[in-house]
Amino acid sequence: MSLLAIDWGSVGVKAGQFILSFSILVVLHELGHFLPAKWFGCRVEKFYLFFDPWFSLFKKKKGETEYGLGWIPFGGYVKIAGMIDESMDKEQLKKPAESWEFRSKPAWQRLIIMIGGVFVNVVLAIVIFIGITWYWGDEQLPTKNLTYGVHVDSLGKSLGLQDGDNVIAMDGKPIENFGTIESELVLTEAKSLTVLRNGEKKEITVPEQFMQKIIKEKKFSGMLIPQYPVIVDSVSNTAVFNAGELKKGDTLIAINNQAFRYYHEFDALKKKATNQVAVLTAIRGKDTVQIKALVNEKGAIGFFQKSPLTILGTEHIQYDLWASIPIGFNRCWETLDRYVTGLKQLFTGKVNASDSLGSVISIGNTFPGVWDWERFWTLTGIFSIVLAFMNILPIPALDGGHALFTLYEMISGRKPGDKFMEYAQMTGMILLMGLMAYALGLDFWRLFK
Repeated sequence: MSLLAIDWGSVGVKAGQFILSFSILVVLHELGHFLPAKWFGCRVEKFYLFFDPWFSLFKKKKGETEYGLGWIPFGGYVKIAGMIDESMDKEQLKKPAESWEFRSKPAWQRLIIMIGGVFVNVVLAIVIFIGITWYWGDEQLPTKNLTYGVHVDSLGKSLGLQDGDNVIAMDGKPIENFGTIESELVLTEAKSLTVLRNGEKKEITVPEQFMQKIIKEKKFSGMLIPQYPVIVDSVSNTAVFNAGELKKGDTLIAINNQAFRYYHEFDALKKKATNQVAVLTAIRGKDTVQIKALVNEKGAIGFFQKSPLTILGTEHIQYDLWASIPIGFNRCWETLDRYVTGLKQLFTGKVNASDSLGSVISIGNTFPGVWDWERFWTLTGIFSIVLAFMNILPIPALDGGHALFTLYEMISGRKPGDKFMEYAQMTGMILLMGLMAYALGLDFWRLFK
């Protein structure tokens, strides 16, 4: 891989969105621990975004709490006095317990402090999804509007799909929204698809190993793309014409006498004409016209095509605030359900860890190369519910591990010893750091393979 081939502008935009999203999630998560700790009278010594071993990028002490920015962007933490956490501060635990220490508080208060971060992340996800629904509404491409069917890539063709097909049902259940097909195919582990092909219904059986194939090839989208004609919407003032010129409403049908019907065919043909003057054939009203236009070094001719969503026709649904609330809750639940389903597929061996795991690099790449607020908040909501679920897992060093030990204490009446908690915390941290290193290694391997 060449570093010169990387679009660093796009990388910068992705990184900016990731850092902002991650910072919001971490700060609010830690605030979920901070506020109940202060409410119950615990002394909070540190509140940090990112981790700060040896030094911090910024710090400022206000009252009894030091607020700061660490240099390792893998999370954040609050250091509560008298609590065994990632700081591994054992000196305080050697002293007699003080009233303002975490360990002096009743078990129920410690439990609330521990699950506070998870609670905030769940609430945040719900609020984000409600806000997205209320502000942007919902844009859907009904499957019934796919007049020209879909273009299928090699993965889709291996399934038995063909260009021009229209997927109308999955496991016998009708599909109304085209945008849900690929995600539902993966997450529901669909066994069959019903397609409309040349006016006839065809049943396609999904192979058992197909889900694993999707994960391995990272084909979470793009397997099916709506087909649509190439219609000129506007012409750039940078376009270069040697004969005639394109006009708004022109429908392109050939390039250098090679006919095509849909955009993906046109895109492949014009790339072959890079740095050439190409002959374009277009339908203009009742006439057929030919235009000679320069195809630049990037394979661009200098016009903006009519949006496929405009050609095919989308349905925009706008909701008021009250209608958005149940939809926000439902989107939160659907996100959690899909994530848990993905984990089940991982642990049952249906997908390989090496194919599905990723670090901050993979997460950052999910953001678009241009700043898109709707996409930004959608991903932030998804990551918020994922962060909540991951933190509630009963693993030492995570909130769920601490909560599990506290619940044990509440049920049995016996508090785990400090030494046990130290070893558990250390074991959990080693496990998590090892997993993070493995995921980071996989991402670097994918980048340079």
